[in-house]
Amino acid sequence: MTSLKKLAIRGAIWTIIGFGGIQILRFGNNLALTRMLKPEDFGLMALVTTLRVGLELFSDVGIAQNIVNSKRGDEPAFLNTAWTIQIIRGIVIWLFCLLISFPAAKFYNDQRLVWLIPIAVLYSVLDGFSSTSQHTLHRRMQLRRLCMYDLILQACFFSTLIILVWYYPNIWSLAIGTVIGGVYKLVSSFWLIPKYTNRIEWEPEAVHEILNFGKWMFIASALMFAAEQADRLVLGKILSFKLLGVYTVAYTLASVPREVIKQLSYKVIFPAISQQSDLPRASLRMKILRQRRLILIGSAVVLAALITIGDLVVAGLYDKRYADATWMMPILCSGIWFSILFYTINPALLAISKPLYSAQSNFARFGIITLGVPLLNSSFGELGAIIVIAFSDLPLYIVNLYGLWREKLTCIVQDLQATVFFIGVLALFLVIRNNLGLGLPIQQLLN
Repeated sequence: MTSLKKLAIRGAIWTIIGFGGIQILRFGNNLALTRMLKPEDFGLMALVTTLRVGLELFSDVGIAQNIVNSKRGDEPAFLNTAWTIQIIRGIVIWLFCLLISFPAAKFYNDQRLVWLIPIAVLYSVLDGFSSTSQHTLHRRMQLRRLCMYDLILQACFFSTLIILVWYYPNIWSLAIGTVIGGVYKLVSSFWLIPKYTNRIEWEPEAVHEILNFGKWMFIASALMFAAEQADRLVLGKILSFKLLGVYTVAYTLASVPREVIKQLSYKVIFPAISQQSDLPRASLRMKILRQRRLILIGSAVVLAALITIGDLVVAGLYDKRYADATWMMPILCSGIWFSILFYTINPALLAISKPLYSAQSNFARFGIITLGVPLLNSSFGELGAIIVIAFSDLPLYIVNLYGLWREKLTCIVQDLQATVFFIGVLALFLVIRNNLGLGLPIQQLLN
């Protein structure tokens, strides 16, 4: 077994362990907070977090991807220049949020946003000063240390947040807790690698390389935000914050398989393919498809199981205020299959420095959400809006196929085979559930 393959396998294992641990912590944190706060608080904070993430993605110049992918990714001058750009970006994000807080408060008819947005977005400033050591570990595929770090960091953050909300059960505790999480990350990131330091530096050659690659990452990331976060921005306007909070609970649980694959995509698949990107396309394609097949088979089984029992999990763990999440979750889960197909092959296009295809794919998803959600919501209510969001990953995937075909990395045959397998497993699980007298996951809609 080659050294790179061993690194990739170990990296995949540690990524799953680390991310799985974080999801368990996040799930426990979510359960605790839903009992101390109102659904409205979750809805409003989801909107604020969406705006913060949006500002971060709209200003993304691919610093992390540059460090992982560049031949100069281990040089101090390159790393220090990247850190300097990162700091500037964090400060600019916060200043820009001051400009949008008043219009956002007026648009969503909630004056709390005037202060909530600036407070929560302080996280971006703190994150800008965080060490580039995390990206260096990612580049070296030392994912055991990185995953353990992320797990400990999240455990500290969630425990602090629960204590804070326990004493002060309101939305301001959620915003302040986000800032405390940024402080934890800033301080701890400088302890990751012994004798690893960053300082202010501005090397023109490094700036040119980062920004040259980053101009496409900027477009891709901006459209990624538009594609992945537009649902909350649109729903925040057409639904109540209470219902947005219920949707956030359903979406968070339904998205677990997608988030696992995204973590594998970013932390394992992307750096692994980057180190083989000089291979002939036919050879590179065969290597990717060979490893991808196992991921798709495992994902199909897990996703089918989640669709089958997701509503039961929600009903058993959350109180009646979140009852609508029981029918939302299986619908949202169903469309995630296309997202899994996308994220298991899209790193190949990034590794060969073709991020523009990702931008095009995300633009397609964004268009479907911004046009389709209000339209179907007006015609079919909340159900129509949820169905559009659930299957908005389909255009994301279809447009990506075009880029793969152009770059001779097509995977359509494998995807068709995997989709047939997924549908078969899902049908089997649903038949078993129905024979057990539990009905269908969307039984609430059918009654």
